[in-house]
Amino acid sequence: MTVSVVSPGGLCLADEPHYAASMMKVPVLVALHRAADAGTLDLEAPVPVVNAFTSATGTRFSCDPGYDNEHDVWDRLGSAAPARWLARRMIVRSSNLATNLLLALVGLPAVAEAWRVAGATGSVTGRGIEDSAAEAAGITNTVTAADLALLFGGLLAGTVASPAACAEMLDVLAAQELREDLALGVPAGVRVAYKSGWVDGVRHSAGVVLPPDAPPYVLAVCTTGVPDAAAVIARISKEAWEERR
Repeated sequence: MTVSVVSPGGLCLADEPHYAASMMKVPVLVALHRAADAGTLDLEAPVPVVNAFTSATGTRFSCDPGYDNEHDVWDRLGSAAPARWLARRMIVRSSNLATNLLLALVGLPAVAEAWRVAGATGSVTGRGIEDSAAEAAGITNTVTAADLALLFGGLLAGTVASPAACAEMLDVLAAQELREDLALGVPAGVRVAYKSGWVDGVRHSAGVVLPPDAPPYVLAVCTTGVPDAAAVIARISKEAWEERR
């Protein structure tokens, strides 16, 4: 059982690696906007919506719609959608299909660069979601609370991409359609730009909280093997809120 925390109140096992779950979607978002900043990608250009991807092992794989939290992207299967729209669905409803489409668009090296620019040292995005061949080969996605805090801190500071792109990404992260985990620790109506991720035995949440009466702060919590982890994260978030001044 491991709980890793980076909060205004201090650090706890901040560099402990955890399986990333859907937290890997945040560096994919950053990589996408960095490519748009560089002029190598148009966020409004249509991306074919397919369900066939190249594994990190070089084989092919696809996603299971039953394993996805989002269905609007699946409704466009066989057609196309703008990268910006896919990015929003990847975050606000945690679409797995949109994630793999965007990861194929930007490439794993661009995601590694997004981590590097943030200053991360212990997080790796090695494969797409449901890439079982890569998983069997030991290729995985890991995060640390420290690196997630650096990534969200870079979004807040406007340093992991252009300031305009960082502001847009924070807006998307603040538009979550399900309020949970970190967001439950702050009063309703407080702006929180965050992402949560979970699989069996793993639950994480990280983001930027923007109080109306104090400076914004970054909070990152990663848990592995923790019973009722959502409630644990909400309690830690509440404690951080109470220490905000």
